[in-house]
Amino acid sequence: MFADEKQATLFLGALDSIFLFSYAMGLYCSGVIGDRVNLRYVLCFGLCGSALVEFMFGTLTEWLHIYNVYLYCGLWVVNGLLQSAVWPCVVAVMGNWFGKAGRGFVFGLWSACASVGNILGAFLASSVLKYGYEYAFLVTSVVQFAGGVVVFFGLLTHPKEVGLSSELETGLSAVETDSDSHRPLMSDEEDEAVREVYNGQCPSVQQQDEPPAEPPRAISFCRAFCLPGVLPYSLAYACLKLVNYSFFFWLPFYLSNNYGWKEAEADRLSVWYDVGGIIGGTVQGLISDLMGKRSPVLVITLVLAMGALVGYSNSPNDQLINGALLAATGFCIGGPSNMISSAISADLGRQDALRGSQEALATVTGIVDGTGSIGAAFGQYLVSLIESKLGWMSVFYFFIFMTGGSIVFITPLLFNEVRAMWRDRQALRRQL
Repeated sequence: MFADEKQATLFLGALDSIFLFSYAMGLYCSGVIGDRVNLRYVLCFGLCGSALVEFMFGTLTEWLHIYNVYLYCGLWVVNGLLQSAVWPCVVAVMGNWFGKAGRGFVFGLWSACASVGNILGAFLASSVLKYGYEYAFLVTSVVQFAGGVVVFFGLLTHPKEVGLSSELETGLSAVETDSDSHRPLMSDEEDEAVREVYNGQCPSVQQQDEPPAEPPRAISFCRAFCLPGVLPYSLAYACLKLVNYSFFFWLPFYLSNNYGWKEAEADRLSVWYDVGGIIGGTVQGLISDLMGKRSPVLVITLVLAMGALVGYSNSPNDQLINGALLAATGFCIGGPSNMISSAISADLGRQDALRGSQEALATVTGIVDGTGSIGAAFGQYLVSLIESKLGWMSVFYFFIFMTGGSIVFITPLLFNEVRAMWRDRQALRRQL
């Protein structure tokens, strides 16, 4: 399809950018839809539709010997739009079940699902790659379609679906405030009510004769964008997601191209980046819960990320050392990325500025993730361009610069939270 390898590399960068641009545009829309339509339907449609498109893109075109640049681009645009329906909805589902207490740890551990998916996908693809790349697309699309079916028939999107009221699900009203940050995830009464529901009984705390509460109204897109903290975190995530997705898309290619390792070896080694992201998101989420603040943990980790990028860019041709440096880099980049896209997005979508009357979780998540995807989309083409003109070392300098940009956007929030922590400590000393 291409005259030389450089043209093919540029096309791969353009394809990644096309996907991420359509994914970003879809996120802005799917978040709004997720706050207005049953989350289970939206999730199933996105998962199954995307699986079908991936099958057509990588498997059907090979079986029918159809090789066309415009067809590939068109299918990847549709794939981006369909996949965008997933993340805002799953964050909203988690936000329905878990209150603010312990959200950093719970969402940090849960957001490992994306990294686990990367790991499983890499192993699945590499295990069948020797039979032809079309089988890598076939296996992964079948698994994804099956996941969509399981979601449709098995997902409980809200505690109300098992008979729990809004007050019962987390012990809070529809929107939590900062004063609730130290409440347990589920009280003894709520735990007993859950057991009663699954034993076929109605929870005694729920009044059957009360009129059903009116569901919260979905917030408008513009008002969600203007909520406190949404814009700074969105811009910070645009810089950070550029770096994170560049590793996701380009790491196997970099390992194979720069060190001469086989594609299957490069795929397996790239898994260590995701392992670091899993550990990073969980540990950093737990620390932010203990502190009661998110931005100090993020800024410290991102400063360490800049050092990790310098170290990894000078990694020797040794798979053991490379894997260890990859895990450290994933800890410092993938961890903060998971926090912003999950726990922090849930915090922003359930803040007291909404006054307990409006639903905004999926919309805010779509805005944060969508803005991040726009940054990542620009980045993927820039990575291919910088690599072809200046080499891989310049690509890593670019990553360091963008990580610094994330710190700059978070810094005003850091100052606010540090001042709040100082005021709380002074107030506590006066009481003592």
